[in-house]
Amino acid sequence: MITIFPDILILLFPFVMLSLKLFLKVSLKTQENFAVGYFLVVFVTLNFILLGQNHFYLSNWKIDSFGIFMREIFVLSSLLAISLSHNYFNSSVSLKPKLLNFSEFSASVGFAAFGGIVVVSANDLLTLFIGLELATIPMYALVAWNKRDSEGTEAAIKFILTGSVATAFELFGFSYLYGFSGFITFPEITNAVATAQVSPLLWISLLFIISGIGFKMTLFPFHLWAPDIYEGAPTPVTAILSVTSKAVAITFLTVLVLGPLHSVQKEISPFLALLAGATLFVGNLGALSQSKLRRFMAFSSISQAGYILIALLGNTPNAKYSIVYYLFLYTFSNYLAFFIFSVVGKNQAETFSALRGLSEKNKFLAISLLIALMSLAGIPPLAGFFGKLQIFTTAAENGHFFLILFAVLNNVLALYYYIQVLKSAWIDKPEKEIALSIPTKQKIIILILTLSVLLLGFLPFLSNNLSIAFL
Repeated sequence: MITIFPDILILLFPFVMLSLKLFLKVSLKTQENFAVGYFLVVFVTLNFILLGQNHFYLSNWKIDSFGIFMREIFVLSSLLAISLSHNYFNSSVSLKPKLLNFSEFSASVGFAAFGGIVVVSANDLLTLFIGLELATIPMYALVAWNKRDSEGTEAAIKFILTGSVATAFELFGFSYLYGFSGFITFPEITNAVATAQVSPLLWISLLFIISGIGFKMTLFPFHLWAPDIYEGAPTPVTAILSVTSKAVAITFLTVLVLGPLHSVQKEISPFLALLAGATLFVGNLGALSQSKLRRFMAFSSISQAGYILIALLGNTPNAKYSIVYYLFLYTFSNYLAFFIFSVVGKNQAETFSALRGLSEKNKFLAISLLIALMSLAGIPPLAGFFGKLQIFTTAAENGHFFLILFAVLNNVLALYYYIQVLKSAWIDKPEKEIALSIPTKQKIIILILTLSVLLLGFLPFLSNNLSIAFL
């Protein structure tokens, strides 16, 4: 029973939060503390579930080791997003009006997390699609949450229009996959793919499905929405978009490619490798010319999607292991950067200029930013280095050495633009003196995230429980 209990808790969370506001009339502070505590309890509960076993509920709801770890990532991302949003609901940040309706906001975050859980638990195409849309639709509302911000409204319109097209592509691909196999359940599709790999219907379905999910994962050439939406959305929403949305998308691909489509993984690997390489290059190239922090993180997120996609080129156990490990360290590093940006951007625009003189104003923030960005860049001995190493090792199992070399060269390019941000924080002098105030809770969270980025890099050496779970 404990295996399904966290799923039920996440499903109930939005309704509980709305009830707190509508019926109990509790204060904003109580709502915030309850939401953080609720997700913390769910995260702890997930860690008590035994790994290495497969459980099925209602014949179609699957819970396995990969699903448990992905649940932890969705819950962790929601927990950090709600914690990050604290300042934005209590005061105006980044020269914009403060956010309103926290209970509805946190409920939307909960629905998005549950959508990801549905995706990783799916055992048929219909459940998989419902989960993906349940994770995506709340994001549309979250981007436009600040109704008094014209940039957020514009970003939401762009997001909805492009997202709708991507959804149409996914459904079109699913229709061809159903037409090819005659079934929507994964075991039957697996058998059909294994016995008729050369069917044109299968390749057409794959083309449309990957094009549709490429939008949500910000793969080239479906990435162009990301910079505008990341810049226009409130910072907590940008953070959850960069982590939860990407995690749901890669989960969707993993469930399909390493599940019912596993028989043709070798055949579609060149296409995935081309997408990964192009995404890496375009993301890194786009980040070079940015001066706004959220647009910069958008292109950084695009390049990170390329690295994650490389993991799907390996064998199933190691591919899942490397995806989970990389998403954990990416979550910690990304949120750490966004927490710091929210502090320095409280009374000024979130640009590189806002970081100038950070090392003189607050050494703690400057060091934390250094650790976050160097981890995203993949510099040893930080977690990002070992995450990329694991991904490259996984891809090397099937001989993708040229792609690995290309990714390593692109990492040098990435290091250059991360250093540009650090240059503003550590070398450039501030244009004007603005005091930085960090609430105690936020300082504690930044410290925990910083230590996590440092320690996650040594996790494979300290414990092999993660890798054993996928064997």
